[in-house]
Amino acid sequence: MKNFLFELKEGLSISYMAIKANKIRSALTAIGIFIGVTSVVLMSTAIKGIDNSFQNGISALGSDNLYIDKWKWFQDEEWWKTRNRKNLTMEDYEKYKESAKLPIAVAPQVWTVQTLKNGGITTESTILTGTTNEYLGTTNFTFSSGRFFNEIESRGARNVVVLGSDVAKILFPKGDAIDQSIKMKGQNFRVVGVLAEQGSFMLGSMNPDKQVYLPIGNVFKYFQSEHFRSVTIIARVANTAMIEKTVEEAESIMRRIRGLSYNQEDDFSINQQQGLTKIYDSTVGIIQIVGLIVTGLSLFVGAIGIMNIMFVSVKERTKEIGIRKAIGAKKRTILGQFITEAIVLCLIGGLMGLIGAVILSKIVNQFLPTSFQAEAVILAIGISLITGVISGFAPAYSAAKMDPVEALRYE
Repeated sequence: MKNFLFELKEGLSISYMAIKANKIRSALTAIGIFIGVTSVVLMSTAIKGIDNSFQNGISALGSDNLYIDKWKWFQDEEWWKTRNRKNLTMEDYEKYKESAKLPIAVAPQVWTVQTLKNGGITTESTILTGTTNEYLGTTNFTFSSGRFFNEIESRGARNVVVLGSDVAKILFPKGDAIDQSIKMKGQNFRVVGVLAEQGSFMLGSMNPDKQVYLPIGNVFKYFQSEHFRSVTIIARVANTAMIEKTVEEAESIMRRIRGLSYNQEDDFSINQQQGLTKIYDSTVGIIQIVGLIVTGLSLFVGAIGIMNIMFVSVKERTKEIGIRKAIGAKKRTILGQFITEAIVLCLIGGLMGLIGAVILSKIVNQFLPTSFQAEAVILAIGISLITGVISGFAPAYSAAKMDPVEALRYE
């Protein structure tokens, strides 16, 4: 053990002196590892950040929700069949709510797109979600200020709204939205609540941060006719284990409500967020594969560079190797010395890459969510060590097997 520690200390000392003697060459060699490690760590922090954002967004919407709708989210049939289905109505919602026993919360939802104004500030193509006070029970929303509209405001179709965080920031940059008025189609609406940030850019139009919520009666009254808009019924399942039973119950109830005979196909769809998760997983999987290929190539190029430099170093120090072997240095000592030198070079590049990834992740976080984890440090060090061993082994082995007599003759 003492011999091993002594050889390790000596190897580190010689490696340090060799690197110090060739500063520019060592720096250029480490750049390849720097680029590779930066790419790997930055990719892992970005994917982790996107994943956290997506999961938080799904959680805010209610991860165990069923969406009973005219439309199928992910079509596997001709779109015109879905288009020709009858709209779901508020009457369908009321009948389902009365009959369903398994969901812990049920709420209707309709969407429309409108322009919102607060004085001279305007937001165009903003999604309005019309619903009832029961909608809050189907979500995990949190509020930065105010509240959701209550039952009286919902049933009376009062002109009240709840703003998503992004919409509130645009319309009320000073953060004084509560009890202020915004205008839509000439109608004034009082702000009763502002959501805390909940969503994810990966959710697209479903992102709560970019939506405005108001009593569903106002959507039918001011923005469109009920006869031309299908209602989505949201049913929150008690727990994951109850999803299948709740889906079966929903199918049975909806077929009865829609008056379908036993041999008729469903003219409605029961959508689940699992579909969104599958698409997300496949998209992120492709990004990961492409990222691994790119970063793998960077590390491969860096490893080849280190290997070449180490071969040059072995040639330059042939006589030194001969002297050390002549006075009794073992093959494993020479092997360990040059592998240690390669590892040190890789660790320097890896630590520089880790610092670079942290800085870049802060910049990237302004546009895409990132999440720097302790695993990123382990990943950077692990990649550096493995690359150092692999790239340094061949040069180290060639040095270890040198004949001391031939090495001493080398000029």
